[in-house]
Amino acid sequence: MDLLIGEFNNTLDDKGRVSLPSRFRSILPGNRVFLTQGGEDCIWVCPPEFWEDLLRKVLNSTSIFKASSRVVRRRIIGPAQEVEIDKAGRIAIPQSLRDFAGLSKDCIILGQLDYMEIWNIDRYRNYRGSTEAEFRMSFEELGGEGNYVPQSGYESRGGEE
Repeated sequence: MDLLIGEFNNTLDDKGRVSLPSRFRSILPGNRVFLTQGGEDCIWVCPPEFWEDLLRKVLNSTSIFKASSRVVRRRIIGPAQEVEIDKAGRIAIPQSLRDFAGLSKDCIILGQLDYMEIWNIDRYRNYRGSTEAEFRMSFEELGGEGNYVPQSGYESRGGEE
């Protein structure tokens, strides 16, 4: 199973293009992706299958008759753009999305298993610092009441004997 994982520093060129890491390009089916505003100050880069699943989830979970649903639709669907990965492995990020994410030059591309995020590197560092306590608390909660048993066949070594 190929996963979009890793953290890659990159640079936006003068035309608003960024090169996707070669490892990510080798995993992506075809030469197009969908870009939209992320949940924080970043851009989500979605492979077509993930994008279709995301749209289905948004459409099945929202109603045009609810204000909160319209907000979600406007943030995810409204600014979305389908872009092509060129022969050099670059995607052109529309100006409106660059403005939203504060992208000007130095950026970071993060793999998120089945999609990617593109961040302004300074905003990402600030985000990491401001969410450190939340991360530590969430990390502890992952253990829950029981022990983690990996699906790979290895036995958990936690707990009392």
